[in-house]
Amino acid sequence: MNTQKAMHYADNYLINPTNPVTVNLIGAGGTGSRMLTELARMNHSLIALGHAGLQVNLFDDDVVTTANQGRQLFADAEVGLPKSVVLINRNNRFFGTNWKAVTEQFSTVNLKSLPNQGRANIYISCVDTVSARFDIATALQDCAVHSNWERNKSLYWLDIGNARNTGQGILSTIEEIQQPNSNLYRTVSNLPMVTNEFKELLEAQTDNREPSCSLAEALEKQDLFINSTLANMGASLLWKLFREGMTEYRGFFLNLANFRSQPILVA
Repeated sequence: MNTQKAMHYADNYLINPTNPVTVNLIGAGGTGSRMLTELARMNHSLIALGHAGLQVNLFDDDVVTTANQGRQLFADAEVGLPKSVVLINRNNRFFGTNWKAVTEQFSTVNLKSLPNQGRANIYISCVDTVSARFDIATALQDCAVHSNWERNKSLYWLDIGNARNTGQGILSTIEEIQQPNSNLYRTVSNLPMVTNEFKELLEAQTDNREPSCSLAEALEKQDLFINSTLANMGASLLWKLFREGMTEYRGFFLNLANFRSQPILVA
C-alpha cells in the first residue's frame, strides 16, 4: 500500500510564464466582485516577486441594482451600470492594470464570439445556478481542445459556490497536468471537475435566480460575509499554487455559521 502523501504539482507555466497568466473570472456578484480584488492583490504581489502576473477578463451580463449595494460595494452613482465594467474600471484605476470587462455571459452559446474564444489558463466561476456550472464545464472542454499556445492553454478551473452560510471551493484540472518524478510524494495529475465529482448532488438542487428587491432580502439568501470569506479562501488556494508550485489540497468546504472549514485533499 502506498502511504506517501498525495501531491499535485502546478503546471510549470503558472510558475515561469513567458506572458501574464490569463484568467477568466465568470460572475461579478457577491463572490466574483470580491475575487476580482483578491486577484488584483495577487497580481501586484506576483509582479513584485518577478513573476509576469495575471491578465484577467471579467464576464457578467448583469447591471448594478440597489439590492447589490452593501454586500457588493457599489456606490449610488453606479446603480444601473454593467457590473463588470464598473468593477474592472475601478480595479484598473487603482492598480494600474489593463484588465477587460465582458458584458456577456460565459457560455457555450456565445463561446466563439467571446474574447480569445473564451480561452484562458485559469477559469474562476462564481455563479449562482447549477445549470451555469454544467454549461461552463462543457465550454471548458471545448476550450481545452482548441488551446494550442501556452498563454491560451486551459489548465485549471476553480469553482466557488455558496448558500446562505455555507459554501465550497473546488479546484479542478481541465486536462491532465504532467507531473514530475517524485520519491517523496505520490503525484496526482488529474483533479476532478465539480460537475463530475458532485454531479448527482448538483442535479438534485433547484436553480433560483429571482433577483432580490432589497439588501434586506438579499441578506436572507446570502449572509453578509460568506462571499468575501469564500473569495479569500479560494484566492489563498491559488496563491499557494503559484508560490509553492504544488498543493496537497484541491478545495474546501466552509460553514460560516459555526466557523468550521474542511479541506479537500488532492487524494
